[in-house]
Amino acid sequence: MTFKDSASQFQIVELSLIEADARHARQNIDESSLKGLVNSIRNIGVIHPIVVRPASSAGRYTVIVGERRRQAAILAGETTVPVVIRACAPDELLEVQVFENIGLGVRSALEPRDMANAIQAIAERFATPEEAATYFGRPPTWLNQATAAANLSEKVAALLDSGKISSTSAAVQLEKLAKKNEARADSLIDQIEQLPEGEKVSKKVVDNALAAESGRRKKHEEATVTVEPASPVPADNAAGLLPWEEAPATPAVTRSRVNPGKVRRVAELLGLNEGDEEEILVRLIDEFLAMKQG
Repeated sequence: MTFKDSASQFQIVELSLIEADARHARQNIDESSLKGLVNSIRNIGVIHPIVVRPASSAGRYTVIVGERRRQAAILAGETTVPVVIRACAPDELLEVQVFENIGLGVRSALEPRDMANAIQAIAERFATPEEAATYFGRPPTWLNQATAAANLSEKVAALLDSGKISSTSAAVQLEKLAKKNEARADSLIDQIEQLPEGEKVSKKVVDNALAAESGRRKKHEEATVTVEPASPVPADNAAGLLPWEEAPATPAVTRSRVNPGKVRRVAELLGLNEGDEEEILVRLIDEFLAMKQG
C-alpha cells in the first residue's frame, strides 16, 4: 500500500515515544533557527500534527515529516504532541519528506496586507505594543514594521487595490515618503493615478523618491546647523584670546563616513531603504540586543 492510500489515525502522543528518522532528508537543524517556532508552540501549542509511522518497537513512532516541530516542542517544554499515524514504506519516505518541504503549493504565506491586518488585530489585545511584540517573540520595533501595511492611507490603499502599485512593500515605502514630505508624496500619487490601465509603478521608483527626500533633508539639516558663541567677543579678537596669547593652529577636521556599499548591503538584509540611515541603525541595535538576550 502506498503512502497516498494509507489510512490516517490521529492521536495525542507522548513526545518521549517519538524518535527522529536517522535517514530523514533534514539532517541539519540549527537550534537558533527554531526560536520562532518554539515561541509559537509555547503560546498556542503545535498547530500542525507531526506525521509519524509505527517504529520497530511496539508503542513507539518515527517521524515522517515534522522533525522541526518535534525538536521545537521539546525545547518549549511540551510533553505531548498531536500526531497523524500513517504507514509509509521505506522507499517512499524521502519522496514524502521532499514534497512536504519543497513547497509546490503545500504552503502559501498570507498576502502581506492580510498578515499585517491579522497581526494588528492580535496586537490590539495587549496593553502595550511592547507586550504584543514579546508575545510574537520579536523586538518592539518589529510591530510597527509588521503592521505598516495595515495602516495605509485611503489614497495609497486604493492604488494598491487597483494594481497601480507593484507590491505592498512599495505602498509602505510611499507612506514613509508621505511622512517625510506630504507634498512630494501627493505629487507622486497623482502621477501614479494617471498611469494607463494595466501599468503599475515599481518599488524602485518609490524607493528612489524616498532616498532622494532623505538625502535632501539630510543636506538641509547640515546646512542649517549653527553654533552660538557662549559669550560675545570683540570683532577684532574673534578667538576671544587675551592680548598676550597666540591663536592656536586650527586643526584639520576629519569626517568619517560608513562605506555606502556596506550601508546598502545592511539595508537589503534588513529589508529597509538605504536612504533612511536612522531606521537602519535602530533596527541593527534591536537585532543585536535580541541576539544577545536570546
